[in-house]
Amino acid sequence: MENRPYKDLPEQVLFALFQQSNENAFSEIYFRYSGALYKHALKMLKDRDEAKDIIQDIFASFWLKRESLILTTSLASYLYTSVRNKVLDVFSHEKVAARYQQSLQAFIDQGEFITDDWLREKELTAIIDQQIAELPPKMRAVFELSRKTQLSYREISEELDICENTVRKHITKAIKKLKVKLDTVVIIALTVVEIIQLIRIK
Repeated sequence: MENRPYKDLPEQVLFALFQQSNENAFSEIYFRYSGALYKHALKMLKDRDEAKDIIQDIFASFWLKRESLILTTSLASYLYTSVRNKVLDVFSHEKVAARYQQSLQAFIDQGEFITDDWLREKELTAIIDQQIAELPPKMRAVFELSRKTQLSYREISEELDICENTVRKHITKAIKKLKVKLDTVVIIALTVVEIIQLIRIK
């Protein structure tokens, strides 16, 4: 037999109890709306797992904001709007990822990359610098000398007292590591000239 002590409560009373951290009220809200919200998300996403994740995220956030939440519409409208916004966030993320992939492919195919208004150079530079800082010390030193000072392999080998072939290996490995960590962000952020200088065997 199902345990739903608040199944007959109207929405307004249920929400008031929920805001007082009443777990039975939260369970009743979940029972009433989660199924329909899941179908709503699934209809837009066409992906069962993704739809389930969104519903879980919505209700987790709903519980965390319970004390400060102010409804200007019905509870049902609020929850449906939350699902819709979450789905739009997913679509937006997928669009950004697709543009990154497009930029990478353009560079591979033509040596060019695509820029967009939303691609802020300062933000990308900060991300790249952070990932470069996490490279092994010697590899980072070689990479930065090549990228920031434009030294040749021979000049770097003399500066760090290592052989030229070691310099080449460090730079090649650094590029591979950064590509894996940042997907296509590094490719977009570095200039074409820098990339050619780093990848080309001198």
